[in-house]
Amino acid sequence: MAEYDVIADQEGTSAAAAALAAGHGPVAVDVERASGFRYSQRAYLIQVFRRGAGVFLFDPPAIGDLSPLQQAIGEEEWVLHAASQDLPSLREDGLEPPRIFDTELASRLLGHDRVGLGAVVEHTLGITLAKAHSAADWSTRPLPQSWLEYAALDVLHLVDVRDALVAELEEQDKSALAAEEFEAVRTRAPKPAREEPWRRLSGLHSVRGRRSLAIARALWTAREELAQQEDVSPGRLVPDRSLVAAVAANPATKSDLARVKEFTGRASRSQLDRWWAAIEAGRADPALPSERGSGDGMPPPRAWADRNAPADARLKAARPAVEAVAAELNMPTENLLTPDTLRRVAWNPPAEITPETVGAALAEWGARPWQIARTAQVITAAFVESVNAATDGDEPAS
Repeated sequence: MAEYDVIADQEGTSAAAAALAAGHGPVAVDVERASGFRYSQRAYLIQVFRRGAGVFLFDPPAIGDLSPLQQAIGEEEWVLHAASQDLPSLREDGLEPPRIFDTELASRLLGHDRVGLGAVVEHTLGITLAKAHSAADWSTRPLPQSWLEYAALDVLHLVDVRDALVAELEEQDKSALAAEEFEAVRTRAPKPAREEPWRRLSGLHSVRGRRSLAIARALWTAREELAQQEDVSPGRLVPDRSLVAAVAANPATKSDLARVKEFTGRASRSQLDRWWAAIEAGRADPALPSERGSGDGMPPPRAWADRNAPADARLKAARPAVEAVAAELNMPTENLLTPDTLRRVAWNPPAEITPETVGAALAEWGARPWQIARTAQVITAAFVESVNAATDGDEPAS
């Protein structure tokens, strides 16, 4: 087992940055967070590898300023696996790639059946990686040596994987479309905050009545505030099912709440005053939430036949057509065109159905040029076919 040290100060960061700057070729980067343990999604370990330099493990909370690292690698291509997961955490620490190669996304575009890091490394290099610590609490200090070895292996082979996938992309004539996808991931704006994030509460569907929903909202908000304050994952304080159980129990007093056996979690009793205050606030809140979330005006497809029959016909005609194109390209349909994009254009199509207007509608919902080039024509044909089929069905038999 190789021994790895964690860089935790400015002196070590500057030395590592100098070594990385003297290396050559793309830079492999990975991030370890403490999801499920901490409230934040910050990086608790950043791993970097470059040929001619080696592997370096950085402790961002201890270092603070990572600008020497950014200066050392900020002009190079960064190789990441599932980049969309790591880029927000990297940016929080001031690390921004000028261009990326995403090994997970490349594997999807190539039609690989399994796209986890271990599977991709095994497919391309024939090397088996142990994934024993993928769900570990990376905010732990000191980090065990076995964890550090695992973390180092996540980047040690990544540049070799990139080279193998580059060759596969060239063989399948997908280099250009892959570059579009990588850039789309790199430049994608963060999702806007949900208007009613408390509606993500697992089990909320069982809560009936606007007043009960107001109580659930107040409990969720109280837990969120405590979780953020203590930097602890909300579910580790009080699980979702416990908050819903408290709403269902409808306790008359704080003591009654304490006797709800389903109300569990490490903060369920130590913060009892907080939860009772939330219940009382929910009961007194004059701004009652609606029974259903605000949504975006587009119902689930199962309801389309009754709500918007032409849209239902368009979607049912276009979906298999897009799937057929994806099969020809040997990639998952969702990588050719996201289901949400197709649904939105089918629900609210342009007034005149042509490849150009459909392409413009697809672009409005974020489709890339290569996706539009391969789908606009078949979607147009499917939409027109759905209209013709409906017209034929309305004609009386002669």
